[in-house]
Amino acid sequence: MNPTTRWTALACLGSVALLAGCTTAGAPSPGRSSVAPGPTITSTVAPDAAVQVAKRYRKSGGEKDVYGIQRSSGPDGVPLLMVWTHDPNEDAEIFDDLKGSITGYLVREEGLSLRRGYLMDVFGPDGGLQHRLDARH
Repeated sequence: MNPTTRWTALACLGSVALLAGCTTAGAPSPGRSSVAPGPTITSTVAPDAAVQVAKRYRKSGGEKDVYGIQRSSGPDGVPLLMVWTHDPNEDAEIFDDLKGSITGYLVREEGLSLRRGYLMDVFGPDGGLQHRLDARH
């Protein structure tokens, strides 16, 4: 096979492979907004405002490994919570306890409304995403 034919064949195979990967399976349902995936890694340094919220959280009895909690507005105004932790454990049971502890604190002490649900990303000690939760109603 000459070089031109080889490159043409490879280009065709590459195009087929790319097209085969296209799907609408992940497309949003009509009437439901989609959430662009957030970061899968972040800095290991939480923003100062997030550090201050985490200090208040820990002082009220929260998890000692949490060193950053940032609140912002997500899609359609639903709260988006970003959490930084020194705990490398990615166990689902530990995450369930953590999310309950953090959301309970934010509702009780910081006046956060979760009537429409919330989104939460938890980042571990290396800045990698440990958990991503979509708890919208």
